Amino acid sequence: MDKFDKAIINELRQDARQSISTIADRVSLSRSAVTERIKKLETSGVIRGYQVLLSESQKQGVSAYFEIQHKCPRCADVVHVFQSIPEVITCQGITGDMDLLVYVHADSMKRLHEIREYIDAQTDIIKIKTHVVMSEWINNLNSD
Repeated sequence: MDKFDKAIINELRQDARQSISTIADRVSLSRSAVTERIKKLETSGVIRGYQVLLSESQKQGVSAYFEIQHKCPRCADVVHVFQSIPEVITCQGITGDMDLLVYVHADSMKRLHEIREYIDAQTDIIKIKTHVVMSEWINNLNSD
């Protein structure tokens, strides 16, 4: 990688959407040379991809439902686990194979994973199934 490749990478870091012509002018190479170099940098894996960075106002976090099966005689005996997690919105006893349905809203997928790992590590928890919320179509609970 020479000084021109480094200059091209620097330009792409500043604005990956700028035109090849703009990059070529700024690094003092022809458009075709810049195009060829970018393709080589991508093919060789030096440039692994491009990404969109959202402003904080566009980040809404992630929600999920955890289906929980536990080995306690009563659901009330295990609820303390969920009361200690600030991201837990609701914890409800349910019928069927699972015992509890826990709704969580976390700031990030990483945090959601940490919560799941914490719950899964509890000795009274037998099984946990995670359902990440992809879309919300109706929510009558939050109406004023």
